[in-house]
Amino acid sequence: DGEIIFRQLFDTSGSSTYTYLLGDPISKEAVLIDPVKEMVERDLAVVNDLGLKLKYAINTHCHADHITGSGDLKKQLPELKSVIAKASGAKADIHIEHGDVISFGDASNVINLEVRATPGHTDGCVSYVCENMVFTGDALLIRGCGRTDFQGGSSDKLFDAVREQLFTLPDETLVFPAHDYKGRMMSTIGEEKSLNPRLGVAKTKEQFIEIMNNLLAVKKYANMLI
Repeated sequence: DGEIIFRQLFDTSGSSTYTYLLGDPISKEAVLIDPVKEMVERDLAVVNDLGLKLKYAINTHCHADHITGSGDLKKQLPELKSVIAKASGAKADIHIEHGDVISFGDASNVINLEVRATPGHTDGCVSYVCENMVFTGDALLIRGCGRTDFQGGSSDKLFDAVREQLFTLPDETLVFPAHDYKGRMMSTIGEEKSLNPRLGVAKTKEQFIEIMNNLLAVKKYANMLI
């Protein structure tokens, strides 16, 4: 009865974004992580089907590939609070920083999301740790990571953030990223430490920076051919 209600939802409109619904089975309070504007009606239908009450719409970062659904959700649920990192510079009801905790649920079954700053893809990227799960946004993807050439991006920062804030979690921690383009739904910290070809522990920071620079060079060359 005390287990977290959990749903992983996929954006079929084009961004391949995962939205995560977490709920408390006692109080029925719930949060959405990384809602997508085009999928708001679907998300609300799932929330209503499960008899949940959304408390927070939480974002891992400002998304370059989709518009957050937080605003549209708030139009239908006026008491809902939007959440994003202060470092993102984006508007929200609640601005969070590293070390903050977002709590919801019944007093006897409080569910906590620990905020960990994981900049590098953007300056305002954060990850959320909840029990044996971590929601990594674009900082750590399954066998990859977010690009670092956006405004505020930094391969140096991303390497340090992943190593210090994510790879220090227990190996069995479940990794739920913001996207996956190959249909993979989850990974673990242990898997990514061993198998991530960019950020795995066998890679040095210098090697990671070179990998990311080479990816950028390939993208620029490809764009020249279009």
